[in-house]
Amino acid sequence: MEDKKKISFVIPCYRSEQTLPAVIEEIREKMNSMEQYQYDIFLVNDCSPDDTFGVIRKLCAEDEKIKGIDFSRNFGQHSALMAGLRHSDGDYVVCLDDDGQTPADEVDRLLGKLEEGYDAVYAKYEHKQHSAFRNLGSKVNERMTRTMLGKPAELYISSYFAVKRFVVEDMIRYENSYPYVIGLVLRATRNIANVPVNHRERSVGTSGYTLNKLISLWFNGFTAFSVKPLRIATAIGGTSAVIGFLYGIYTIVKRLLKPDVPMGFSSTMAAIVFFGGMMMLMLGLIGEYIGRIYISLNNSPQYVIREKINLERER
Repeated sequence: MEDKKKISFVIPCYRSEQTLPAVIEEIREKMNSMEQYQYDIFLVNDCSPDDTFGVIRKLCAEDEKIKGIDFSRNFGQHSALMAGLRHSDGDYVVCLDDDGQTPADEVDRLLGKLEEGYDAVYAKYEHKQHSAFRNLGSKVNERMTRTMLGKPAELYISSYFAVKRFVVEDMIRYENSYPYVIGLVLRATRNIANVPVNHRERSVGTSGYTLNKLISLWFNGFTAFSVKPLRIATAIGGTSAVIGFLYGIYTIVKRLLKPDVPMGFSSTMAAIVFFGGMMMLMLGLIGEYIGRIYISLNNSPQYVIREKINLERER
């Protein structure tokens, strides 16, 4: 008898004590109807301020298929995903949210595409039920990944996705301090597909993504996987230098032709402020890269695990 393929679900958890049980029950019901697969579930608590880990502990006690991981402090969604990926051993790994907005009962659509031969599959939402702020963040993230990471324009990226084992094995080789899961998937393969799924309204609470977290996520993406910002900075610096040089020639010629015309103090100050600001911006960008290199060289961890439940393997 052929062994069943195993599906590992990885769910980062933050402020989800009220929504998590329903998500787990939905996964159970769906996987029980798909007898060709076996499965397990990895719940990673990102130091949630509510009783999320208490709920995880209870769920793990009821079902050995459910594994719990508790972070010592908040490290972010992508670090939580990396912890779950490292502990998973499924032939396919499915990542989804803890709030019930990503429909676990449509996981067969993602798995079907993997069976067709794709290496990674992302859920595509026709109508997203996020807030206007979160949708704006998604659009900015979409533009950033396309420009900085070379994401195909037609590929839709979401937090609900499935990947094959070899992609996971390549992703977990990344041990630097600032993981960015989308960049890691794109680094491993470009054989990626989209499947349409529904996106539900959030039944409880609000999104844990703040403006600071979104900006930090974008910085992680382009500083860890692209040098294009440095090249853009070089181009802007070169353009500014040419403009400054031409303006200097214009000033000299104007002075020679019209010696009685006083030199403009305001225009001079404007030029100084403009070019000074550009220089500070470029230095700040370079400093961001250097700072992240320094932190990575100090072996700053992606995450620190306080406790594991139903897990024996150390990863």
